[in-house]
Amino acid sequence: MSNIIEKYVKKKEYLVCVDSDGCAMDTMDVKHFRCFGPCMIREWKLEQWKEETEKRWNDVNLYTMTRGINRFKALEAVLRWVDGHVCKIEGLEDLAKWTDTAKELSPANLMAAIEAGGGDILKKAFDWSAAVNREIDALPESEKLPFEGVKETLAMIHEKADIVVVSSANAQAVAEEWQIHGLAGHTDLMLSQDAGSKQFCINELLKKGYQTDHVLMVGDAPGDRSAARNNGVLYYPILVKKETYSWKRLQEEGMNRFLTGTFKGEYERQLEQEFEDNLTPKTEQ
Repeated sequence: MSNIIEKYVKKKEYLVCVDSDGCAMDTMDVKHFRCFGPCMIREWKLEQWKEETEKRWNDVNLYTMTRGINRFKALEAVLRWVDGHVCKIEGLEDLAKWTDTAKELSPANLMAAIEAGGGDILKKAFDWSAAVNREIDALPESEKLPFEGVKETLAMIHEKADIVVVSSANAQAVAEEWQIHGLAGHTDLMLSQDAGSKQFCINELLKKGYQTDHVLMVGDAPGDRSAARNNGVLYYPILVKKETYSWKRLQEEGMNRFLTGTFKGEYERQLEQEFEDNLTPKTEQ
């Protein structure tokens, strides 16, 4: 799992880790609007309640403090809401048990649970996830673009710091998207879901000799912040629906504070408050 990280060599004293979907790449909304939600509607035959169910899906995955949640955790949460507000979902507790106890919430692990005698809902969850992947692959490249200012900001950062993509998305998709749009040349390494969790990846990168206050995680979701906090490194938020502004501020203000040692403290607290205020409170399940 960590072989790709083991070969990585630190070049500069500073390191900036950058998430991909919803952070550097404007791909989060389209994937949820066009792929995740609609595939769930079809798999569980919820067309009659399409509008309210897709709204719930988007609230959980995009606009609240659960933004960036694992797809299977999101599925269990939204189906639980459907079960309580719309219609009965058979086997829901089987799915909840798997999401609560599985060592890794991945399609491979889910298939192992199915082969071990898991309930029908696990097969439906697997089929849903596979359908989502097919729909994402079918999205035209014109709908998978970087946010405005990302390329310029990465180029500026790379003059002073190493840059590593730290993403939980599909490795091939991340690599292709960053290559197509000319972002890959401003990175030193790309780490995706097959490299391990974001927290694990940052921890492994720290072993290369970076000081914790010389490492900055740039992300758009609470999980990115947690990965940074749990490793004792700094966090810069890309605000949902304010992405262009966020990247411009990173270029004009945030990086200077990072490099001069004035990021930690009051400035970081200000950014975190903006980040939390920008995501509406998590709605009750």
